[in-house]
Amino acid sequence: MSTWTPPSTVNLADIGFMDARSKLIDLAAFLDRVQRAGQEGDFRVQALQRAIKLLDASQPQRAREVLLSFSDPSTEPIAKATMQGAIGAFKP
Repeated sequence: MSTWTPPSTVNLADIGFMDARSKLIDLAAFLDRVQRAGQEGDFRVQALQRAIKLLDASQPQRAREVLLSFSDPSTEPIAKATMQGAIGAFKP
């Protein structure tokens, strides 16, 4: 007979809060630098701005929605790639 008992409930806020806080501050600093440089119009920055708005949703699919917001929504393949590598956000 096993004497193993499952661990007690983990406080996720205790474990992840400081890391999430740090990432949020980094993001805010990045957006400040972009704004000071007058580069808010870059499609990647605009994609970040749209994704940030998705964080306020109360649904438990925020990570999925943020990821999809950076993705190319087209369903038809293109004949030939115009570049090599990823740029991190769909350029409309």
